[in-house]
Amino acid sequence: MTLAWITLAAAIVTSLVGQVLLKSGAAGSVAASGSLLDQLFRWQTIIGLGAYGGAALLYIIALRRIPMSIALPCTAASYVVIALVGWSMFGESLGPQKIAAIGLICAGVVLLATTA
Repeated sequence: MTLAWITLAAAIVTSLVGQVLLKSGAAGSVAASGSLLDQLFRWQTIIGLGAYGGAALLYIIALRRIPMSIALPCTAASYVVIALVGWSMFGESLGPQKIAAIGLICAGVVLLATTA
């Protein structure tokens, strides 16, 4: 595995962490006063936004060696993981239709990643 692919994987993981933190910040603000301003200044939201920024930088580095037509679809792997995280951590639904969609996403990511 080349350094570019490791960097792309790190970008995807960092983005996932950011997504979970943003959801945590949003969930916490509902329990509190629920205002957008409160949500923006929760520590989870601030760190989540920072993680997104870091993910963007890692993605830019990965694009130096990986074609965009392959790198961007590979980020779809995060949809699979985030659906499972949403189900396990936040009680979001995960029915047969979502599971089928996850299977299709996985197949597409594998197909694209192997064309590099």
